[in-house]
Amino acid sequence: MRFWPFAVGLCALLLHPVASADSPTDPLSWLGRISTASQRLNYVGTFTYQSGKHIETSRIAHRADGEGEFERLEVLDGSPREVIRSSTEVRCVLPDQRTVIIDQPGGRRAFPARLPASYTRLAENYRIRKAEIARVAGFEAQSIVLEPRDDLRYGHILWAELQTGLLLKSRMVDSGGEMVEQFAFSDLRIGGDVDRELLRPRFRQGDDWRVVNVRGSEMNKGDAGWHLQNTLPGFDLISVVRRPLGSGRGEAVHMVFGDGLAAVSVFVEPLDEASQLPAAGASTTGAINVFKRVVDGHLVTALGEVPSRAVQRLAEGIEAAPR
Repeated sequence: MRFWPFAVGLCALLLHPVASADSPTDPLSWLGRISTASQRLNYVGTFTYQSGKHIETSRIAHRADGEGEFERLEVLDGSPREVIRSSTEVRCVLPDQRTVIIDQPGGRRAFPARLPASYTRLAENYRIRKAEIARVAGFEAQSIVLEPRDDLRYGHILWAELQTGLLLKSRMVDSGGEMVEQFAFSDLRIGGDVDRELLRPRFRQGDDWRVVNVRGSEMNKGDAGWHLQNTLPGFDLISVVRRPLGSGRGEAVHMVFGDGLAAVSVFVEPLDEASQLPAAGASTTGAINVFKRVVDGHLVTALGEVPSRAVQRLAEGIEAAPR
């Protein structure tokens, strides 16, 4: 497995109460509350992640003030990991590998920031409705159901705290209604001050640590040199970034396709002629489906929390743009 795309994916896949009016009746208004609450609120809590038989517990502290957003997420099970997020950078710390991965903020955030800032297109790809009020982590929560309109995306059930709109629980389901993955708070404090000590790194970087800087440079979408030959219904090209590969291997093109909720990353990196060709085809890592193929001396890797047919169609549709 090549480390680089998954390093970016890992950081991508890992990050004062708002005055509350009466709870909205429109499900789209609820999505708006969920989208902004995770960025504007102060909160400290513990949540679990479940995918298949894998269960993992994490602790998160988030502070929003006049200086910006600050967040620390620490995985409490298995190999120690933490993600430190500020308004200027994201640092993914892997102590067992003595590695720090640095990226710019933006892109997919960690739970509870599961919804993008712009959610207006979701109704084109999902049927959205309010469901029952439930109790999660001691809070009353409104559940919102997003049912996909085709087989290229998963369904989602979101539970938002009634007073603030903060996402308390998020479940992704397949076409049969079976759970693909789930995030859920087990303990949570919303509002109040968040001590800066809770936001400081626990693992100190030593001189023998490796620093992997995957910060990229944003490109015009038409200048990528690669394009999707056949469009994938509901998925638009959101961004194109050139990212350094390190070790004198040049740069990779990182394209992100999204439907307003689900996102698929496509990495196109040059292959060294002297190296053995990587294995192509499909694989799965937790809830993330992956598909690889080799084209014109480059490795194309598509990965995302979408059904395998979607990542395969994206990977197989990427071609060098005509000159």
